[in-house]
Amino acid sequence: MRDIDVVVVGAGQAGLSGAYHLRRAGFEPDRGFVVLDHAPRPGGAWQFRWPSLTYGKVHGMHALPGMELISGPADDDRASSEVIGDYFTAYERRFGLRVHRPVDVTAVREGVGGRLLVETSEGNWSARALINATGTWDRPFWPRYRGQETFLGRQLHTADYPGPEEFAGLRVIVVGGGASGTQHLMEITKVAAGTTWVTRRPPVFREGPFGEEQGRAAVALVEERVRQGLPPLSVVSVTGLPLNEAIVRAREEGVLDRLPMFDRITPTGAAWDDGRTVAADVILWATGFRAAVDHLAPLRLREPGGGIRVEETRAVRDERVHLVGYGPSASTIGANRAGRSAVRDIKRLLERAPAPAV
Repeated sequence: MRDIDVVVVGAGQAGLSGAYHLRRAGFEPDRGFVVLDHAPRPGGAWQFRWPSLTYGKVHGMHALPGMELISGPADDDRASSEVIGDYFTAYERRFGLRVHRPVDVTAVREGVGGRLLVETSEGNWSARALINATGTWDRPFWPRYRGQETFLGRQLHTADYPGPEEFAGLRVIVVGGGASGTQHLMEITKVAAGTTWVTRRPPVFREGPFGEEQGRAAVALVEERVRQGLPPLSVVSVTGLPLNEAIVRAREEGVLDRLPMFDRITPTGAAWDDGRTVAADVILWATGFRAAVDHLAPLRLREPGGGIRVEETRAVRDERVHLVGYGPSASTIGANRAGRSAVRDIKRLLERAPAPAV
């Protein structure tokens, strides 16, 4: 058992932001705070992105606090996993964040003397506060449909997407109306024998400028759900899809002609109750992710609505716990701001309450 003031779980954008602000507030790595990350190397969830997601296709990546994101035309054709992985590596080194990896956090529960017990594959930590920055990548959402287990082809999720080459000559159904679904579809259609796009609701394409006012309105919608203790929606889900040049071209070519959600899956494809059928070799579920917070279950933070009620970043049911990169702070710029907010509140908490006996 090791004692520490603050444990940061996760070293993606949100976790590194929190660690940076802890250093600025006077906490020392491995003495005042520790960062635990289950990934094998720096880069957060970006390191697991598919190779065809080049940096030029990434929307709205913002620099971490205190260090500019060095990018330019030369980076646009590089895999985003490489560009951002290199940046996170340099960031951790510059600020001496001493991230512990790979470390799995298995549970956070009530400890002794008002502390939190953080159980990990590296041993246990006794902490006065916790910044949870585990994101969503580890919890891909797989919808369930009648007949799904009978499908004779391949089913995979965005989390397992290898790039378009593996779909050459195959008939592919892409499920999901978000940014990943449209990107997958536009890539796969160039090599596949045929593609079908299905979504639960008609996709919303955003025309015109998307400025600060629109951004605040979108974040406010997500924030309200979190404040009510409901599972958060992604910020992207309320902003719509940007109508960029690639999207316009794909719509004109009929690539983005969508069908409503099928009613059942058959051994050879999908079927609708109106009699329509589509044959497929592959079903690609681009159906998003859920917050990876199962390790917090012993603290009983969830509300009856299924989510964790959060004020700014603080869990309403436990002021020692801050969720950064959750709900309204899930965007890259939101994670930066949330890291600063969490550390400000934690510092106040620790100054207000003397260190309890261990």
